[in-house]
Amino acid sequence: MTAAVLFQWMLASLPEVIVITGACILLILGQLIRQDQEQLLVWASVAVVLMAAVATLMLAGEVRPAYSGMFVADRFSVFFKFVFYLATVLTFLLSRKYADIEGIGSSEYYVMLLFALSGMMIMASATDLLSIYVGLELMVLCTYVLTGFLRHERRSNEAALKYVILGAVSTGIFLYGVSLVYGLTGTTQLDAMAAAVSGDPLDPGLLLAVVFIVAGLVFKVGAVPFHMWVPDVYEGAPTTVTAFMSVGPKAAGFAVILRVFLNPLVAGSDVWIIVAVIAVVTAALGSFVALVQDNFKRLLAYSSIAHAGFATFGVVAGGADGIASVMLYLLIYAFMNLGIFGAVIMMRNGDFSGEVIEDYAGFAKSHPGLALLMLIYLFSLAGIPPTAGFFAKFYVLTALVERGFVLLAVVAVLLSAVAAYFYIRIVMVIYMREPERAFEPALTPLVRATLACTAAGTIGIGLFPGWFLKLAQESVFGG
Repeated sequence: MTAAVLFQWMLASLPEVIVITGACILLILGQLIRQDQEQLLVWASVAVVLMAAVATLMLAGEVRPAYSGMFVADRFSVFFKFVFYLATVLTFLLSRKYADIEGIGSSEYYVMLLFALSGMMIMASATDLLSIYVGLELMVLCTYVLTGFLRHERRSNEAALKYVILGAVSTGIFLYGVSLVYGLTGTTQLDAMAAAVSGDPLDPGLLLAVVFIVAGLVFKVGAVPFHMWVPDVYEGAPTTVTAFMSVGPKAAGFAVILRVFLNPLVAGSDVWIIVAVIAVVTAALGSFVALVQDNFKRLLAYSSIAHAGFATFGVVAGGADGIASVMLYLLIYAFMNLGIFGAVIMMRNGDFSGEVIEDYAGFAKSHPGLALLMLIYLFSLAGIPPTAGFFAKFYVLTALVERGFVLLAVVAVLLSAVAAYFYIRIVMVIYMREPERAFEPALTPLVRATLACTAAGTIGIGLFPGWFLKLAQESVFGG
């Protein structure tokens, strides 16, 4: 290995190096600052992410393979990395006040978020099943810890334990699929896998391996039948962590799914029938079970499952348009979901949690501006025009119809109508009920900035969806 090759490899992975190095420095810095200087941790963490973002932009112009074909910096990975940066920075901003209230404002909290970010970044650039596994484990190990960060709350401990056990099972399933692929093809690189089977992907052993890999990946995005961890983990984890997990790891999971599922080896197999069934059942379960939820975080958990199902319809569509529709969907979902979680986080003040839907009764009468923001986020999640959520679903449906999956598109529309009910139900509580008690949301300048950013993204993409769709289309596997 020459020095020039090593330099090119390091350059391709410069954003990951920046984030990991920054996390290590932040861990040391956290031991040196006083308790009343914890806000420095927030800004230092944001600075690390911004430096990684600048480095990512520098690499956006060309495809840079690295580490003997296990890693690539291309437009596809750049797009997803900016979704991760968005989720992480907004989580940092939302965490400042919330961390003080819950007593979790230690340096380890921000370090775990940065390490989870680095894992997601590796997943987006990974082109080998083993490098996917490295990024996957780096991400999930950090989210295990973050889920149980409320150490004195039983539900947080219970959620972390469930997540660890089920996550370990899914990881074992994924690795078993990887081992089968390696045994049958002699490689774990995605492109080499397709070349090794020379047009015979329907081999039963290879199909079984693909099914195991699919099972391990759909767990990470919360799709049926590996969704059972989502409601308990979302409810038990700190709300800021829930907001982060609902966007970042889900987008990372779909980044891997798009690379793996649209590989010629997988694209030529019968696994697409399984993926279509997963999409329908996931969207249906998430939509119908959310109808009976009274806890806001559990409702958003089932909402997350429903949206995972809808995004999977784009995976079923396949092709450049299908991939672009999923990428745009995840970007829009980041804005609107972080926005609605930001509204839940601002309600946590004193003995007021904001986790029960009834807590929002009459909210429009006491805080009309904040109620309007919640209305925008909820309408976008429901897919009501002219919000960005409408176009997220519209482009997925368009991809399905253009690829001939008209029946699936009809099913998706019907399930979307079901899902709209529980979002509108919350709007009714906010606008049609009388306030039950007075309270003041925990609004800080950072929370206000986060809500303004997410609202601007939710409305802005809704007003100019074509530009963002073009950006996603140009980012499909290098453009």
